[in-house]
Amino acid sequence: MDSNRRKRRIGILTGGGDAPGLNAVIRAVVHTAMNEFNVEVLGLRNGFDGLVEPEDMIVLSHSEVRGILSHGGTILGAANRGNPFSRKTIVNNKEVISDMSEQALDNIEKLQLDSIIVVGGDGTLTISKALYDKGAPIVGVPKTIDNDMGGTDVTFGFDTAMRTAAEALDKLHTTAESHSRAMILELMGRNAGWIALGAGIASGADSILIPEIPFDLTPVINRFEERAANGSNFNIMSVAEGSRPKGGKQQYKDDAGLYSGRLGGIGQTIADELRVDSGIDSRCTVLGHLQRGGSPTPYDRWLATLYGAGATRLAMAGAYGMMVNLQGREIGSISLSDAVAQTPKLVNPDGDLITAARGLGIVFGDE
Repeated sequence: MDSNRRKRRIGILTGGGDAPGLNAVIRAVVHTAMNEFNVEVLGLRNGFDGLVEPEDMIVLSHSEVRGILSHGGTILGAANRGNPFSRKTIVNNKEVISDMSEQALDNIEKLQLDSIIVVGGDGTLTISKALYDKGAPIVGVPKTIDNDMGGTDVTFGFDTAMRTAAEALDKLHTTAESHSRAMILELMGRNAGWIALGAGIASGADSILIPEIPFDLTPVINRFEERAANGSNFNIMSVAEGSRPKGGKQQYKDDAGLYSGRLGGIGQTIADELRVDSGIDSRCTVLGHLQRGGSPTPYDRWLATLYGAGATRLAMAGAYGMMVNLQGREIGSISLSDAVAQTPKLVNPDGDLITAARGLGIVFGDE
């Protein structure tokens, strides 16, 4: 064996919003790379920022990933504003947008990275595909609590977010029943209703509103009145942040109450309309970033671990431009190009989940 031969090296970064299971992916990449292939792993901090400016990188070994399997967040940090193709820089005391993709490619060579595993959602993996098209040796891992990434049956982080949402709905049951109220829980998901639908079914919600099915509040009000007539004078509603009324638009609202590019506020709007139009005492709770936090469920740890191991094997096989995925119960792969093209993956309004929910008596506001 040539003692002067350079040891192979894999880079890994986590982009976009955090999701439970990111650390499980990192751990699996390190263990698989070191145990199966005797390869070094370099952690790049804060998403693609760590590739454009890699001063704060870290060599990852068994000791660095010890004990992180059950931890939420990411030890590498994450950033959803680090697009190297459109990066904010300061030139002559002015903020300008610059294309730093060539610098990112140069750093791949300088860092002697044979491949890079990028863990992220649609935005991060769209950037990954563009970097791959320019020659970057990238393998993708799908991550989003929204479960809307195309090319895979499930993304890790979704199961934990759905559990958190379902537990919140369970807690709202008691206060709703005590005060004879309609309790509305606004949930994340962007343009997809997976979290609201899954949590709503799991917690026995009376109404579920999702972006894929524009709603009218009349069926919701009718449902409340039917339950009241049968002695159940309360209502539980699971509402996706991207839900919109029939003929209306999605609602955008930031933390300061100003309209922006961030979905939110539809839950309170519904509560206000129910109170004004029908006299139903209504309250809205926005679960927010609690859906991203906490320890990942065993399922998310399992899935993230399999994704990390699978991505490492793809990287070592030179299968660049691919994304690891779940197909049924098997780990497979799909091209980043196809995965991005299939995004967003939305709830089928005529699919089995909606059909089952309707059979349970759940109202979607379109009846």
